[in-house]
This record gives sequence, C-alpha cells and structure tokens, in this order.
Amino acid sequence: MDVQDFLIQGEGREEDKREAWQLFQQAYERQMKGELEEAVNLYKKSLNIHPTAEAYTFLGWTYSFMGRLDEAIEECHNAIRQDPDFGNPYNDIGAYLIEKGEFDEAIPWFQKAMQAKRYESPAFPHLNLGRVYERKGQWTEAIESYKKALTLNPNYALAKRALGRLISSLN
Repeated sequence: MDVQDFLIQGEGREEDKREAWQLFQQAYERQMKGELEEAVNLYKKSLNIHPTAEAYTFLGWTYSFMGRLDEAIEECHNAIRQDPDFGNPYNDIGAYLIEKGEFDEAIPWFQKAMQAKRYESPAFPHLNLGRVYERKGQWTEAIESYKKALTLNPNYALAKRALGRLISSLN
C-alpha cells in the first residue's frame, strides 16, 4: 500500500489522512523492529484520526505477534466492516484460526479472501487453505491449493516448498 491508496479512503480532511498515514508508517516501523506495544499505540492513534481497513488489519497482525489472537481476529472484523472488499483481513482471520487449531473454521475465511475484490497477495489464501487440507490429511486438495498459489505467484517460495515437501512425502 502506498500513501495515495491511504489518502483516498473514506471521508475526512486531507490533513487528517496525511497524519494518519504518517502514524501508520511509524507503527509499521515499530512493529518490524519488535516494538509491539508502541506499534499498537501508533496504529490506534492512526485509526482515531482516520480509520482504514489496512490500519485495523495491521493492528491485528501486531496483536498476533503478541500472541493475542482473539484481539487480532477482532481487529480483522473491524477491517472488514471498514472495507469488505479488502482481502487481507479475511486471510488473516483464517491464519489466526489455524494457529488456534480451528482448521474447519478457517476454511471459509480463506475462500472469502479468494473472492475479495482488493487483494495484493491473492496467492496467500491458497497456500493457507493448502496448509489446512494438509493437516486434515486431504492430500489432493492440499496439492491443488499449493498449485493454485503458484499459478497466481510463480515465485512464491513457501508454496513451492510446501508443494515439493508434500509430493515427496507421498512418494
């Protein structure tokens, strides 16, 4: 996402949108440095000034780094309410449900992510769905999901490894 995408979202003053963008950027930098509490505070400040689906999603991602999966899921629901066309929070909910061991519950979230109109990484939900199918012992479905991820992104290293590992384990 770039500043232009952030600035055109929703109603609000341009100054507020720019300030929210700057806070979002600072939050992301803190998150990547492992300064998670500070990242949470900055994402919340950004959201208070100008709420976006991205900021809710990234706040959820930060909570997931902290092991706070239920809060991460709630922030993804906030993101979906903000922008139902944004694919990331659907995939993220599914990923958090996998972490919680709720595999069957994760499947519809990946399917929703696959249908999202606005999603920069459409291969992600296919990989994650493959992970669910693999854990459930549904090898054919897992292989097809990994192949679909690679069709969407031929350079997706995780999907290449997952597919190769699964096929070799079946031989």
